[in-house]
Amino acid sequence: MDGGEFHASVYEAVRQIPPGRVTSYRSYHDSGHIALLISMPRHARHVGNALKFLPEDTDVPWQRVIGASGQISSRGPGTTGAERQRAALEDEGVVVQEMRVNLNQFGWFPASL
Repeated sequence: MDGGEFHASVYEAVRQIPPGRVTSYRSYHDSGHIALLISMPRHARHVGNALKFLPEDTDVPWQRVIGASGQISSRGPGTTGAERQRAALEDEGVVVQEMRVNLNQFGWFPASL
């Protein structure tokens, strides 16, 4: 799978996450749910990179992809990106406390698409 196909697969999987739910891009074991769903379990970091470069006016609900611990990750210097993600999730009804989401309550982890 080339880079363009990989990104397209990531974006299609992320579009499947229902509003008000979240899933993971990366875990402590270097696999994440989106990477597993696209059959590339060792490429969770690449999923994060694919989402990082989305334009602001995208239809891909990037805000629904968080760390496997439920933590909203920093988006580089400052907190602008993380705050945007928090606000977007809260607009969908996801409760964010101290930049963390309760995955038992809001997680979305189907075995396949």
